[in-house]
Amino acid sequence: MFVPDLLKDKVILITGGGTGLGRAMGERFLELGAKLAITSRREEVLKQAAEEMSQGGKEVFYTPCDVRRPDQVADMVDRVIAHYGRIDVLVNNAAGNFISPTERLSPRAVDAVLNIVLHGTFYCTLEVGKRWINEKQPGVMLNIVTTYASSGSGSAYVVPSAAAKAGVLAITRSLAVEWAKYGIRQVAIAPGPFPTEGAWSRLAPTPELSEGMIRKVPLRRTGEKHELANLAAYLISDYAAYINGEVVTIDGGEWLQGAGEFNSLVDLPAEMWDKLAELTRQGK
Repeated sequence: MFVPDLLKDKVILITGGGTGLGRAMGERFLELGAKLAITSRREEVLKQAAEEMSQGGKEVFYTPCDVRRPDQVADMVDRVIAHYGRIDVLVNNAAGNFISPTERLSPRAVDAVLNIVLHGTFYCTLEVGKRWINEKQPGVMLNIVTTYASSGSGSAYVVPSAAAKAGVLAITRSLAVEWAKYGIRQVAIAPGPFPTEGAWSRLAPTPELSEGMIRKVPLRRTGEKHELANLAAYLISDYAAYINGEVVTIDGGEWLQGAGEFNSLVDLPAEMWDKLAELTRQGK
């Protein structure tokens, strides 16, 4: 499936595209023939990323933008279209998150997450979507959510993120119905633990927390960036043209481990199972 021209000449805009998973997706899209536009708040990071990613003749355009500001979003989209002539795919990847007991959060801390994740995604979606509709141009929007949003369970200690990502998932599924008639397709990815320098340092800042997160994954490892990037490439490609409004979980089975009442018994040693079996027989 991953032929070299899978995404040939598709113009793909990625928010938060200069670092982490955003950059990993961008690099994979470039390998598959795409033309890339990346944006984030830090111009110096974007510039360096674009220089490194464009080696070998690949086409990368960067432009700074704070997705929390709808005026900046509009200007950013203008600049991308002025450079490439159009946008074919929007990847809403920009995010912010940190762990904290919810009662310790200030309104400003709540807004710091909601404004980037929920409002920023909505602003970018509206800005690009309105243009596609007005110009009768089809397109694909890929939103990066989380497993605790897609499973409906939420998550303690990251409540602003849980609320924001659940909102993004609702946008994905709602617009999948509303905008399908315009040829605009909506898809989402719900990643489990994928270590990146920024997110991992805020969500698993100690070895104990990091090891604990890995123990929750049945495959007993974290995800690798290329695994998510390959999934993203498929979902935005024409091979996935009939997938609309779907969220694909890529977490090594993590959320399933927490969903079953007795799943915690996976680490029980054989001798304990022997003892439990004996107790069960005695109970008869």
